[in-house]
Amino acid sequence: MTGVCGCCGALRPRYKRLVDNIFPEDPEDGLVKANMEKLTFYALSAPEKLDRIGAYLSERLSRDVARHRYGYVCIAMEALDQLLMACHCQSINLFILGTNSFVKFANIEEDTPSYHRSYDFFVSRFSEMCHSSYEDPDIRTKIRMAGIKGLQGVVRKTVNDELQANIWDPQHMDKIVPSLLFNLQSGERTESSRSPSPLQASEKEKESPVELTERCFRELLGRAAYGNIKNAITPVLMHLDNHSLWEGKTFAVRCFKIIMYSIQSQHSHLVIQQLLGHLDANSKNSATVRAGIVEVLLEAAAIAASGSVGPTVLEVFNTLLRQLRLSVDYELTGSYDGNIGTKIIKAHEERQLQEAVIRTIGSFANTLPTYQRSEVMLFIMGKIPVPGGHLSLLSTGSGPEGTRMIQIMLLKSLVQVTAGFQTTNMLTALPSSFLEPLLSFYLTEDPEIRLLVLQILLSLIDRHDNQPKFENISIISDISILKLKVDKCSRQDNLFMKKHGQQLYRHIYLGCKEQSSGRQHYDTLFALLGLLSVELANEEVVVDLIRLALALQDLALSTDEAMPVYNRCAVHALAAAYLNLICQLTTVPAFCQHIHEVIEVRQKESPHLLPEDVFIDDPKLPSSLEKVEGDVLFLQSKITEVLGGSGYNTDRLATPYVPQFTDEDRLSKRKSIGETISLQVEVESRNSPEKEERTPAEEITFETLKNAIVDSVGMEEQERERRRQVVEKFQKAPFEEIAAHCGARATLLQSKLNQIFDMTIRPPPSPSGTISSGYGQTQSRSVPIYEMKFPDLCVY
Repeated sequence: MTGVCGCCGALRPRYKRLVDNIFPEDPEDGLVKANMEKLTFYALSAPEKLDRIGAYLSERLSRDVARHRYGYVCIAMEALDQLLMACHCQSINLFILGTNSFVKFANIEEDTPSYHRSYDFFVSRFSEMCHSSYEDPDIRTKIRMAGIKGLQGVVRKTVNDELQANIWDPQHMDKIVPSLLFNLQSGERTESSRSPSPLQASEKEKESPVELTERCFRELLGRAAYGNIKNAITPVLMHLDNHSLWEGKTFAVRCFKIIMYSIQSQHSHLVIQQLLGHLDANSKNSATVRAGIVEVLLEAAAIAASGSVGPTVLEVFNTLLRQLRLSVDYELTGSYDGNIGTKIIKAHEERQLQEAVIRTIGSFANTLPTYQRSEVMLFIMGKIPVPGGHLSLLSTGSGPEGTRMIQIMLLKSLVQVTAGFQTTNMLTALPSSFLEPLLSFYLTEDPEIRLLVLQILLSLIDRHDNQPKFENISIISDISILKLKVDKCSRQDNLFMKKHGQQLYRHIYLGCKEQSSGRQHYDTLFALLGLLSVELANEEVVVDLIRLALALQDLALSTDEAMPVYNRCAVHALAAAYLNLICQLTTVPAFCQHIHEVIEVRQKESPHLLPEDVFIDDPKLPSSLEKVEGDVLFLQSKITEVLGGSGYNTDRLATPYVPQFTDEDRLSKRKSIGETISLQVEVESRNSPEKEERTPAEEITFETLKNAIVDSVGMEEQERERRRQVVEKFQKAPFEEIAAHCGARATLLQSKLNQIFDMTIRPPPSPSGTISSGYGQTQSRSVPIYEMKFPDLCVY
């Protein structure tokens, strides 16, 4: 009977007859409006029939799609649109069926494009469904999933068709992206049961909204072209801002991991650029928000390593360094705008932000090739404020303490950038433009800054991962257990040590001399000496390093230096540990024998001169070091004798190492601009012509050199006193007196230049006599060319 009734139109259910009547014979005539009004009135009068109407419309729609009857498909979609607008039903099936129909419609490839079609309504309605708050969780899940599928259909229909409405416009993205993020954030994972309706749910519909959303979000981002990335990312940033999702970090990091893995790799730098701009826009927001953005940048940089950071390399580091400096200012001033009390700033949160920025700087650096990392190192070095210079880089409200903190933070950033840095040419890894300012920071009085400088040097010099083997100072009887990787010193390494070796030796010596040096400083100094020995050592370097170690022993023995007992013992122990290392590297038996004999004597009589008793938590130290002599000391004469027999330069070995105090060393500890200028004037005055005229030539003999070495400490004191007088003169003398002094020196310089020019540019003498110049001086007449007589060899 069911089949027979189905064949008779009069016996069909009324809702089916009403639905059939809205379709004309010719689809070009469009929807039959009169019959559509009857169907709408019937749906409003009998809401319980709405589900059946939707199911039947969906059935007809599916059949028309399968038969490529696209005119009837458009009519069915228009009917669904009018029903959804007119009927506020309590049931969900119609919405779901309508969405399914739209998804099918979205997959249709049209032969003739439509220029007038608009999807604004669908974007708004599907976005609204994605935010459904229906009480029943099962129904709520179905509504949200239907909305997600609808948005997916809209994207598929419009994203690749230039003639359709641009789905990447902000008016659409501002609805689509937050709707997807809302469902992505939701942790609901409800199990979908099969619907009792005739249209059974497929297996894919059983997945949760979170899984479906993530797939839809990835599909959307994967279709984004270069010019559309910004419109797709901006709503993400706004959503995270509006819902305070940066502070938790977890969701924000998850979102941008999806973004970075979904977009095309060549577009990665656009996302990073937007994150940097957003970080700048939130410069005065709380530290937790800024830290969340920085953490996202950290993750994005790690993923972008497979692609490209793009042309914004220095912009990345410039932004991060600026945020680092602002954070230091906020921590010290206690406010974002300089007015105390405007907003409470938590120091520990700012510290966490600073550490996050430093880690991010290191992460970005690890994605760069060697040549770009070298540029970043120079860029960061140029940003470090130097006392007495680069005033534009200093913060206005933080003062000297702010300068010190910025120096420390930027040096920590350099530690991150140089970590794992590998290069075969030390001249390119440590150019003068980088090494000299770095070493100048090593001469500051701040122990933390000196330690950071040493760590940077270790990272750049260590090319074979030998640094961990020198972490702790100790006397090793057999260094073969360290399994050191030693390569032959290349020509570039030899050139580097010839150019910068003396600088490194002098700074190692001065570092040991600092009273504020602690255990970590001596550990890193030992590691630096060890790395120089295995990475950059030729015969000449080995001799210089041995002389340096003996000079450190003399430094610890000197009674003129006001060094604490711990520092003296530490320097003795450092020299012993290094000589024990270098003697085994040189493999000269007599040299090794002498070093081991002295160590054995120390173990019995003076264990406080060895690292095992000094570099421990509770050092075993004597009250004074007045009687350190005899067999507990390494003898330069003995070492010179045994190494000379093995072919080493005995003249060089017999000459004690004396560090030369350069102008750069003195200027590195300047405190003000006035002192800097005074010191520069002092240096110039020492080399002035006046000085040279007054000082008679002195014969240099052996006694002269000996007295110069012995009296070097006294001369240094006299130098300090003379320098203090010069500084005082320039600080207290009247301006007219200083101006007159400088003017006299300038006049003297000009006269000397005139003499030199007169000697070098004077024309050849002439037998014609002389003529008078305009200033009463005589001037030689020039011989014409045709009257000059040239040697035969010059004529051809």
